[in-house]
This record gives sequence, structure tokens and C-alpha cells, in this order.
Amino acid sequence: MVNDPIGDMLTRIRNALMVKKKKVVVPASKLKVAILDLLKREGFIDDFKVEKRSPQDLIVVTLRYYEGESVIRGLRRISKPGRHLYVKAKDMPRVMDGLGIAVISTSQGIKSDKECRRLGVGGEILCEIW
Repeated sequence: MVNDPIGDMLTRIRNALMVKKKKVVVPASKLKVAILDLLKREGFIDDFKVEKRSPQDLIVVTLRYYEGESVIRGLRRISKPGRHLYVKAKDMPRVMDGLGIAVISTSQGIKSDKECRRLGVGGEILCEIW
């Protein structure tokens, strides 16, 4: 049993990037699908697909590379099960001076730090990606 499913997904992606895999498989959940949808919109991954399986669905993530190098340079989990970190819209962090994104769980769904600043909403910082 995994205590931190988001951290597990980020670790699987990080490990796949280190060995230059094209695809990585993670167990599915609605939160992971929302995070991956944000990463796809921001251009960090090529695509993802949910495959129906028993007893749990799987997500196949297609990673993005540019000229043989990964588009994702780093992943870091911020809020953990033992310590949740919340921020207001005005205190929203800038990742790599705007080159990366912070994934925020808001009352309006999963948003990037840029979207949160624009909408004026705060929330829990799940992770940073650059």
C-alpha cells in the first residue's frame, strides 16, 4: 500500500526520465488524472491514457523529449501526507522564475500557479515541476 500516491507517481515519472523511457504506467485516480491533464496543457508531457483494468485502472503517460533531452528537468513534492502547505493567491510561489509550474489543489480544481494568480485563488501546493 502506498501512503503518498502523488509522490509515488512523481517518483515513477522521475525514474522513467532518468532511463529515457518513452512511457510510464501509474495506478489511476481522479487526482492523478487532473494533475496529468495540467502537465499536458502546460507542455510537460505528450499525452496520457486511462486504461480500464481490474481491480484498479492504470494511466499510461507518454513522456515528452526534445532533441533527446527530457522536457521535465525536475519534479518535487511540496505538500506531503505529514505536512500540508497552503498558500494565498498573493503569496503564490514562482517556480524557476516562471519557467516551471507549481501544481495547486484549489476549491476550483487542480490549477497551475499562474492560473491561481490570475483567478485570485489559493490552495494546497502539491508539487513543483520545471
